[in-house]
Amino acid sequence: MSTGDQMSAPAFVVIAEFQVKPGKMPAFLEAARDDARHSTADEPGCRQFDVICPEGSEDTVVFYEVYDSRAAFDAHLETPHLERFRQAFPPLIVEERPVRFSRRDYP
Repeated sequence: MSTGDQMSAPAFVVIAEFQVKPGKMPAFLEAARDDARHSTADEPGCRQFDVICPEGSEDTVVFYEVYDSRAAFDAHLETPHLERFRQAFPPLIVEERPVRFSRRDYP
């Protein structure tokens, strides 16, 4: 499948949201960027992994992750970089909001 075909095929989307403790944003973003960078570089099934800081919500970080399939996301759950993130983030956050799963139809 070409990259263009892959981007237009339905994809499995994961949206995770975190409320970060005051003063902990730099450390949280460092851990999040490590996970995102390795997800896109090391996982063939990870199409996109955005780390988003919404305007007006200075303590919130959202992950927008796009995978080829649920199976590709399940493989992500077993990676060393996700394990590093799982070890790093608990003392940095107030809460992890419920993860949302979706199917992306376009692009």
